[in-house]
Amino acid sequence: MKHVLAVLAALALPIAALAQGSGPITATPLLPPPMADTPQPAPDAVQQALPPADQTQTQTQPAPQPQPTQPATAPQEATAAPAAPAAPQPMQLTWVPVPQGSAQLQVLDKVNAQNATLNVKIGQRGQYGSLTIQVQACDIHPPDQPQDAAAYLKITDGHADEPGFQGWMLANNPSVSMLQNPIYDVRVVGCQA
Repeated sequence: MKHVLAVLAALALPIAALAQGSGPITATPLLPPPMADTPQPAPDAVQQALPPADQTQTQTQPAPQPQPTQPATAPQEATAAPAAPAAPQPMQLTWVPVPQGSAQLQVLDKVNAQNATLNVKIGQRGQYGSLTIQVQACDIHPPDQPQDAAAYLKITDGHADEPGFQGWMLANNPSVSMLQNPIYDVRVVGCQA
């Protein structure tokens, strides 16, 4: 509405000057400069003409009615839905390891293709080539579980540049945790009382 009045006022001044015959007419802008608080459309925006006032109700779609807002309140106990039962968790096999007195190890010398079986007691060390193998624990599954053995070993190599090992080795799955040595291979065969 402000723009329409501004346009009419801008047109009225030159027309009045023309009617009085008071000299040359100077060009004046038709629209006043945009106001800072009025949002302006982007220059490449397409503007659409509005239909006449009496047709606006028939051509336009009804505006969506705003949803009544409800004040935020704490959930009521009576209207709260009962919690769904939790999904059953998969059964995890838990077993208590049975400690044994010694570990039975198989050591392979890859260069000479020789292997040996060592029986090392818990807390003691065994020697094979440049390897020193200390057994810190050896456990087996209980009798009602599948047979398996695991030994906690600390292996050091006499050669300074060769890697060692410290951790659990499994008899039935030796690739999970193994000695990474180019000359020797150590595997747990089992545990003995």
